Amino acid sequence: MKKLLCICIIVLSVAYISCQKNNSNQQTSGMTVRLLTDATGVDDKSFNAAAWRGILEYYGDTWENPRQRGSVYDWVTAQTQDMYIPNLRQATDEGYDLIIATGFTWDMAVDTVAAGNPQQKYLIVDVDWLESTNVMQAVYAEHEGSFLVGVAAALKALEDGIVNPRFGFIGGVPGAVITKFEVGYVQGILSIIPDAQIVDYYVNSWGEPALAKTQAKNWYDSGVYAIYSAAGGSGNGTIAQAKEYRDAGRNVWAIGVDSDQHEEGIYNNAGDSAVLTSMLKRVESSVLYALNAVKNNSFSGKIITFDLKAEGVGYSTANSAISKAITDQLEIVKRKITNGEIQIAPTLAEAMRLPGFPQNLRAIDD
Repeated sequence: MKKLLCICIIVLSVAYISCQKNNSNQQTSGMTVRLLTDATGVDDKSFNAAAWRGILEYYGDTWENPRQRGSVYDWVTAQTQDMYIPNLRQATDEGYDLIIATGFTWDMAVDTVAAGNPQQKYLIVDVDWLESTNVMQAVYAEHEGSFLVGVAAALKALEDGIVNPRFGFIGGVPGAVITKFEVGYVQGILSIIPDAQIVDYYVNSWGEPALAKTQAKNWYDSGVYAIYSAAGGSGNGTIAQAKEYRDAGRNVWAIGVDSDQHEEGIYNNAGDSAVLTSMLKRVESSVLYALNAVKNNSFSGKIITFDLKAEGVGYSTANSAISKAITDQLEIVKRKITNGEIQIAPTLAEAMRLPGFPQNLRAIDD
C-alpha cells in the first residue's frame, strides 16, 4: 500500500472537537461544499448519513431543515462506480471550495481527478494511500471501537446466561477498512469468551440489505446470538431481521455501525430496540475538521487519524439492555485502550498471529 512520504497523525482532543462544533454556526464566508456518496446515498442511516450530519452541523442546519442546500452545500449520489469520475469532475468544474468523497471505493477516482486539478481541495474518508497533495485523507481506528462492541456483545451473552454463544459479522465490500471492523470485534469477543465461535459473511455491496437479512436469519436460526454488520446500507437487513425475531420473543441482537442505529432497531410501542449497541464512527468529525481547515486557510493534503482517544470512535449506550455493570466494564476497557494497556491488531495478518484467533475468516487486508 502506497503511503504519503509524510504522514501527519493528528490527535484531536474532545475539547478541540467541541470547539469545532461551537464554531460551526459562525460566518462561513460563503464557503461551498459538495458531498459525493455511493449508491446508498445520505439516507443509509450509517456512514454517509454521518458525513451529511457533519455538513449540516457546520452550516447550522438540521436534517429536517437543510435550509442552505443547493446554495452553499449539496450532495450527489453515484448510482454506479462508473459515475464516480464524472461526479467528481462536475463538482470540480462547478467550483466548490471543498469536495468530499466517502469511502475507500472512491480512491482511484479521487486520485485521478485530483491529479488533474491541483488547486481544488478534496477530502476522502477511509483512505490513507493517495499521493495527491490536494487531498486530505481521514482514517479512523475502527478496530478500537469494534473491540468495544465485541466486548459488549460478549458481556451481554454472559449476563443472559447463554451457553456457548456464537457471534456473527457481516461485511459490505471486503478490504482493509472493513477488516479493521471485523478483527477488532472478534478480538473484543475473545477477550471475554476466549473459545467463542465466530462466523462471517460478506455481501460484496453497500446496498443489498436483503442479502444481509437472509444471512442474519440463517445465523439466528442456527443459534447465533449477536451479529455486527459493517456493510453500509446492507447492514439494515441485519437490523430488520433482529427486529422481527425480538418482536417474536427471540433473544437475538444486531449491533449497529457508524451512526447510532438504536432507533432503526425499535420494534414495539414500548420503544425496545433490537440494536444492542452501535460502534460509533464519527465521520462528521473529519468533515468538520476539513471544512474548518478550508475556512482557516490551513487545508493541506495530509492524513488525519481519528481514534478512540480523540473520540473518533466509540459505542452507544442508548439501549437500556446495556446494563450499568456492562458499561462500567466497557469504560475500564476503553481506558486501557487509550492508555496503551490493551493493544488491538488492526489487520487480519496481525490478528491471526494472536492465540485462539479464528483462522478461517473471509476478511482481507488489501
